[in-house]
Amino acid sequence: MFEAAEIGHTLSKRTYEREVPKLRQALLAAQYELLERKRFPVVVLVSGVDGAGKGETVNLLNEWMDPRHIQTIAFGEASDEESRTPEMARFWRALPPKGKVGILFGSWYTDPIVRRVLGEERRSSFERRLERIRHFERMLVAEGALVIKLWFHLGKDAQRARLKKLASSKKTSWRVTREDFRRFAHYDEFRSVSERALRETSTGEAPWHIIEGANPEYRSLTAGRLLLDGIRKRLDGPPPVLAPPAPPPVPSIDRRDVLNTLDYTRTITPQAYDTQLEKLQGRLNRLTREKKMRERSIVIAFEGMDAAGKGSTIRRITRSLDARHYNVVPVAAPTEEERAQPYLWRFWRHIPPHGRTLIFDRSWYGRVLVERVEKLCGEPDWMRGYHEINEFEEQLAEGGVILAKFWMAITLDEQLKRFRARQKTPHKQFKITAEDWRNRKKWPLYERAVSDMVQRTSTDVAPWFVIAANDKKWARIEVLRSLCERIESCL
Repeated sequence: MFEAAEIGHTLSKRTYEREVPKLRQALLAAQYELLERKRFPVVVLVSGVDGAGKGETVNLLNEWMDPRHIQTIAFGEASDEESRTPEMARFWRALPPKGKVGILFGSWYTDPIVRRVLGEERRSSFERRLERIRHFERMLVAEGALVIKLWFHLGKDAQRARLKKLASSKKTSWRVTREDFRRFAHYDEFRSVSERALRETSTGEAPWHIIEGANPEYRSLTAGRLLLDGIRKRLDGPPPVLAPPAPPPVPSIDRRDVLNTLDYTRTITPQAYDTQLEKLQGRLNRLTREKKMRERSIVIAFEGMDAAGKGSTIRRITRSLDARHYNVVPVAAPTEEERAQPYLWRFWRHIPPHGRTLIFDRSWYGRVLVERVEKLCGEPDWMRGYHEINEFEEQLAEGGVILAKFWMAITLDEQLKRFRARQKTPHKQFKITAEDWRNRKKWPLYERAVSDMVQRTSTDVAPWFVIAANDKKWARIEVLRSLCERIESCL
């Protein structure tokens, strides 16, 4: 792939000086139109070989456009804090909102390429990470982002000359480190691994653009024009059309599913409940204080029909935990800030470091539940949601997160009983709204969505626990027992 970027592309300074003012004016116009319309974000990845002009180009782009509306982030090795969360968390948190340009200097490509070159990662693992990157970028594009990937390249002789030139001058020697020369010693390996990475991840929705970096005028003007062309085409035309995901599963012919086959008659006596509750809360407390938990974190997701007892169950869990080491995140309709980002962004931003517990009262499953049923997104969006959720949870698990997902299930009659009880109890009346009554009419649609959700997203790393919750006390005990067993199986 790199041959065309080693043939000595050049541009005269006269041509450069003539073209740059026009390019800057067009870039600014496109940037302000992007900001005004807020239809999509622009994610610019700047990668390539050392000494090829990546930093200079990033500085120029900030000079040519309004830097107030550009988020420029340089990624090096993960910090101690970042290494205590899943790998992709820091990249998710750096994504620009709609209307903004984000320039990522170094990205999710750096670590897999470097580790593969240095022999720290097997080929199978490297290929899996590339596959995950393809899925991630496809998701960004499906969520509306414009992804522009720029690879700045130098041939071996050109890179050697460039590094020596930078190192020989007091003005520029700070740009070159021992690490740069150490990597240059592996130039051939870096070229081979990088070429494979680019070939496997240059897709129709997020192609790579390879720019020869030896001539400053050529690389700068080329990068600026690629950015302008990408933004202009998206502003003036429709978003890219992606291949649709697989269709939803067909219901079984006997209409039996994971909800209507539960045993809702299970109960527990008050005395047995008090005994088991105290025992299980102590067990959970001891588990969260295990030495092994210093390298793990816990994420618990609660979903269920309205009035299924999620809140009261969460309170029985938090009473077992050190208040300094857990958070509860109630999930409602997305805010304006959250709507400006890809769907999973608002959940990634909360993922805790090792040693902490996070409880979601409703979760990322809203995309395949309420958004599906209420038609808040199109079928292609919630259908691809299954795969995106599975990838999200797999990345959490690989980053040391112990996942536990609970669906609190009640019958339609039991829900009606609880709704009426809430209406009669003054301090509970805030819990019942017209929206709750309206949702009851869509019970069959939600039941179908839940069945599909469990079928498609209950995995080894993130299994679903479907709890019959007509008896609240029995359900709480079952949740606590399942949670303890889940943590024990992962430690």
